[in-house]
Amino acid sequence: MRVEIWSDINCPWCYIGKARFERALERFPHREGVEVVHRSFELDPRSPREARPVVPLIAAKYGIGLDQAEAAEQRIADNAEAEGLAYVRAGRDAANSFDMHRLLHFAAEHGRQAELLDALYRANFAEERSAFAPERLVELAAEAGLDGAEAARVLADPDAYAEAVREDEATASAMGATGVPFFVFDRRLGVSGAQPAETFTAALEQAWDSRTVVPLVQVGANTGDSTGEACGPDGCEVPQR
Repeated sequence: MRVEIWSDINCPWCYIGKARFERALERFPHREGVEVVHRSFELDPRSPREARPVVPLIAAKYGIGLDQAEAAEQRIADNAEAEGLAYVRAGRDAANSFDMHRLLHFAAEHGRQAELLDALYRANFAEERSAFAPERLVELAAEAGLDGAEAARVLADPDAYAEAVREDEATASAMGATGVPFFVFDRRLGVSGAQPAETFTAALEQAWDSRTVVPLVQVGANTGDSTGEACGPDGCEVPQR
């Protein structure tokens, strides 16, 4: 069974949702038969390449004060830490993630996609140093077991793996995805947002036990379920408590 996960490195709920899904997968009795593939989704393809502080970006996006934006970031940090994830509570930044997605496709060709994704998430959410500069991306690629010189060549060529990123995004759009994380099980069952691990367990079991061709059904989308936090073009869900 294949599970495809659309996400963006700028999305804190993707970072959290990945941990929750992996907790469910670890307990799944057929986990050895599950292939996990990570797909590209840019929350804001028009964002500049220069890294900018996150808190003012949150304030501008939601039309709130800096104090409120800081509190929102702290609540997301609380959710991350509840999953055992490190999260920098001050000084994070954000920038255009297209190069990261191109590099992830390069890593997939070399069997190191999962390792690079973990390195990118860690650098963006758990470390004070910015993750977006090209030289930093080369370092992270090397940490993930990739050849640094090859990674640098990929980043220097704006066309390298660009089509693969656009194809992922087009597929997500065709499936009706408007935010991330977005989990698709064998192209038959969709789970929207950073759902609790129990929801992912149920989805794994349902997808495994009912392998017939049926229309894609989204779990947690437009159902009144407020537990599946996600990030979309208008911003990331902010926990209220």
